[in-house]
Amino acid sequence: MGPTRDGGAPVATAAPPRAPIAPRTSGAPPVSVEPRRPVHPVPYGELVPVTVHFDDLDALGMLHNARYPLLVERAWTAYWHDRGYGFDGDWAAAGDMCNVIKEVQVSYERPLTRPGHYAAHLWIERLGRTGLTYGFRLCSADGTETYARGHRVLVRVDPQALRPTPWSDRARTTAAELLRPQEAAEADAA
Repeated sequence: MGPTRDGGAPVATAAPPRAPIAPRTSGAPPVSVEPRRPVHPVPYGELVPVTVHFDDLDALGMLHNARYPLLVERAWTAYWHDRGYGFDGDWAAAGDMCNVIKEVQVSYERPLTRPGHYAAHLWIERLGRTGLTYGFRLCSADGTETYARGHRVLVRVDPQALRPTPWSDRARTTAAELLRPQEAAEADAA
């Protein structure tokens, strides 16, 4: 508020104009939303970078339990998008992206207590005619520490009938690249 009127009531005044934001001139790199590639490869599947923000933490300072599957979902979306699959609002044209989740299972291994850069280790455990089972770990950016692991079962559906329908050959080929080898499955079970 600015100066007063005769009766002492304040009179609103306009805020001074803000100076335009100057372009960055420091030596720091610009902020980027480009995906970061993990430094360390994994023996099967793929590590996809994810970011945990401060507001993802709960009142105890741990990643909220509902955020684990959300981060994994975003990693899967990025993985498929990078390979030319996407959804633009038209279910009839969505093809293999027209799928529904039948089951999600998450096992929380240890608390994740800091915002920062992490990874989702993604693989496919089973690829069927109309369904598939994704395996995942939410882990450190280099894949060495596991915070949670689980799986998600998807079913490809026809957009009009909402009934199971087969995956396309293209999707099957793309998915086959992430199939976990039997030896890895046996080692993980031990």
